[in-house]
Amino acid sequence: MENKRVYFDYNASTPVDPRVLESMLPYFTEVFGNASSRAHAFGWEAAEAVAIAREQVANLIGCETNELTFTSGSTESLNLALQGIARMYQSKGKHLITFSTEHKAVLEPLFYLKDLGWEVDVLPVDERGLPNLEHLKKAIRSDTVFVAAMLANNESGIVWPIAEMAELTRASGAFFICDATQACGKIPVDVNELGVDVLALSAHKFYGPKGCGALYLRRKNPRVNLSPLFFGGGHENGKRPGTLNVPGIVGLGKAAELAKESLEHYAQKTSQLRDLFEKELMKLEGVHIHGIDIQRLPNTSAFRIENVPATRLIQGMPNYAFSTGSACSSALPEPSHVWTALGLTEEQAYETVRFSFGMFNQEEEIRNGISILRNIVNG
Repeated sequence: MENKRVYFDYNASTPVDPRVLESMLPYFTEVFGNASSRAHAFGWEAAEAVAIAREQVANLIGCETNELTFTSGSTESLNLALQGIARMYQSKGKHLITFSTEHKAVLEPLFYLKDLGWEVDVLPVDERGLPNLEHLKKAIRSDTVFVAAMLANNESGIVWPIAEMAELTRASGAFFICDATQACGKIPVDVNELGVDVLALSAHKFYGPKGCGALYLRRKNPRVNLSPLFFGGGHENGKRPGTLNVPGIVGLGKAAELAKESLEHYAQKTSQLRDLFEKELMKLEGVHIHGIDIQRLPNTSAFRIENVPATRLIQGMPNYAFSTGSACSSALPEPSHVWTALGLTEEQAYETVRFSFGMFNQEEEIRNGISILRNIVNG
């Protein structure tokens, strides 16, 4: 039992649900046609599978099927949205707004656009990691094309008031782009209730395959258009060319269907595990749990222990997977930009870790993990 590997990093990626894998398998071998091949049954079967998956994803986020574009994941979806919309509407203006705690998949494309002549305002957050809506309202101008913000932070788990943010953004005539990568499959996400114009998601965050995601673009009130980043073939209504990844899309669709069905159960199970973990964690000295008093994802616990750097926890828990920052940035030597944006010192940022739980975790794993943490802190 001591050598058993334990996974507490579900915000980085999730294992593929066996039911998702089962749905995908025939599309690697038996039903292998190109979904764009309209002249024969092999293509028709593949196209039908894509159509079903599109309905399943649309049902998860409350949109129409013709508002979805399949991509390789949220990073591509966000690049396509941010760059494509900025280019499409540059005649209106070249002012873009985002926030300091966004994922690098938002920040880096915007910094790229800044180098090309766009004006990018990166608004701060408060010490809890929440935006100031008055600051946002004042920042929006007549030449603002869009505001980009995430629904739930991948590192802190904090859920933002996106509906209010989208309402004031759209009232000012700008689009609202929502990175819902960490939220989809964990909490209810409905594009119309949120009032967002654009939304990105990835299958591998909710027990689907890596390398497949979707981009939602509102078609009316207002209609959102974009300039594509790639060309050739006219797939996905010309927005994202390339042969469709039918097995991945089928997996995304099945994962979306299962997530929709199990949202309540997921929230109940993962919040129970997190609450148990934090209850025991708080018995240790010097523990600071981020966002414990505000709305968070049900599965996420970000915390630091005074004078205990994250590297010490990593070395002391070699069989446990958890995070010291975004999985996409974990190889970087500097502390996470999320924690420094909240006002933590560099030392405090280096002490901060994220444990994120999932459907396959068990209570015994939580108790064993706490026992090891206790030994590290007291040792």
